[in-house]
Amino acid sequence: MRVLGIDPGTITTGFGIVENKKGELQVCEYGLIKTKKKSAPGERLNYIHQEVSKIIGRSKLDIMVIEDIFLHKNFRSAVRIGEARCSAILAALKQGLKIIEYLPTEIKQAVVGNGRASKIQVQSMVKRLLHLPVSPPADAADALAAAICHCYRQKYA
Repeated sequence: MRVLGIDPGTITTGFGIVENKKGELQVCEYGLIKTKKKSAPGERLNYIHQEVSKIIGRSKLDIMVIEDIFLHKNFRSAVRIGEARCSAILAALKQGLKIIEYLPTEIKQAVVGNGRASKIQVQSMVKRLLHLPVSPPADAADALAAAICHCYRQKYA
């Protein structure tokens, strides 16, 4: 099973692809989709949509996992994250990819063992679980963690 994890954001969206081969997790690809801060919001959302579409198009994926919306202190930030989520979800739907959503606390609990883990803790565990030489950038690590979470959930489903 190949899983694309997405950590949505309008400035930086993290992505990561994990393959689960008989219980062994392997990273296929990860990175950041960075938009221009001075671009209009619609242009940033379109760019996220285009880049996620390209990632899906070049990868043989079974599912996309994306962070669900959570209670956020800043209403404006929550709305922007929701918009970025929609851009990625639309890209997946257009290519017939199934979408699963997990709360950030569920993802952290599955990967770190603590639903309130810090970004550094998530990066460290992702590095360890996927046998990476260096920790991935925070947003990419969050995306990889989402994919790992789903692989773990499927193992016990």
